[in-house]
Amino acid sequence: MTDAVKAGDNSKQQPSRALSGKAIRISGAAATADDLVLKLATCRAQARRGECVVEVKAAGINMSDVKAAIGHMPYAVWPRTPGRDYAGVVVEGPSDLIGKQVWGSSGDLGVKKDGSVTQYLVLSASEISEKPRNISLDEAGAIGVPFVTAFEGLRRAGNVRADDVVLVLGGNGKVGQAAIQLATMSGARVFAVEREREAYLGYSTRSVEMIDASTQDIADYVRAATDGHGADIVFNTVGSPYFEKACASMATEARQIFISTLDRNVPFDIFRFFRGRHTFLGIDSLALSGEEGAEILNQLRPGFESGKLRPFPVHEAAVFALENAKEAFKATWAGSRDRVIIRP
Repeated sequence: MTDAVKAGDNSKQQPSRALSGKAIRISGAAATADDLVLKLATCRAQARRGECVVEVKAAGINMSDVKAAIGHMPYAVWPRTPGRDYAGVVVEGPSDLIGKQVWGSSGDLGVKKDGSVTQYLVLSASEISEKPRNISLDEAGAIGVPFVTAFEGLRRAGNVRADDVVLVLGGNGKVGQAAIQLATMSGARVFAVEREREAYLGYSTRSVEMIDASTQDIADYVRAATDGHGADIVFNTVGSPYFEKACASMATEARQIFISTLDRNVPFDIFRFFRGRHTFLGIDSLALSGEEGAEILNQLRPGFESGKLRPFPVHEAAVFALENAKEAFKATWAGSRDRVIIRP
């Protein structure tokens, strides 16, 4: 149960007024991001007992939002409002939650039910998590999926210890940067891989050793740098392109985390797998409910408030109005390095 819900008392919830605003609606799947038809429509929001209405101030746009919009999620419900991540202010609901600035992320929002690209979002009070005091609403709206995915992956892998070696494939992606922040905060030694020579673009509390996959052998580099030990945790944000080298980098009893892939089928060395006593973990953030997302964000909040974790920078060039939602989706699909948000 989240901190906010422990504090919330539904008996103090006053009858909710109906609020009218604007939202983006998608009537059905499109072939590509360019073909998306995002319509600006009127939305009506009213909280029932045990629910809140959040006035959305920032909605982060993720690659999964675009994939859902172009039909890559067969269980998606149509029509709907897209968007999995948000930050905003509670304007209706239990009296002790009114006026609180909150953040959230859910696998259901924008896929199975109406999401965050709207002025008013109706949520269960159990999905409410108060955002860190020291970050802006824009920053809070951009944290969701990347940090929730990274946290869940590392948690499932047994969490990071100070003496661990962590290898992050796709280190400059947003999930990669979030994983690096969490790993370095725990004191681990971190290696990060990119396709070409590139400095680490994110924040970390320890130095990050970058590997250029175009000129350096990933497994050889990690083993040489760790006196043959290898990586205790491999966070593979890319999947198949790095699968073989990632497996060759794994220490005895290492864990490899997968969140995505290009190819579904890869060669698999069963002998190396069982002799190394390895563990493979699949993480699907779409399977996490709003309540589970709130639990994770509650655990992340102290790290942000202490400054040990930092939000992604939000640049005005990557901020879009509700009326320009299609441009936000296209920018995300095109691989924008910036965290894209919509300000409803």
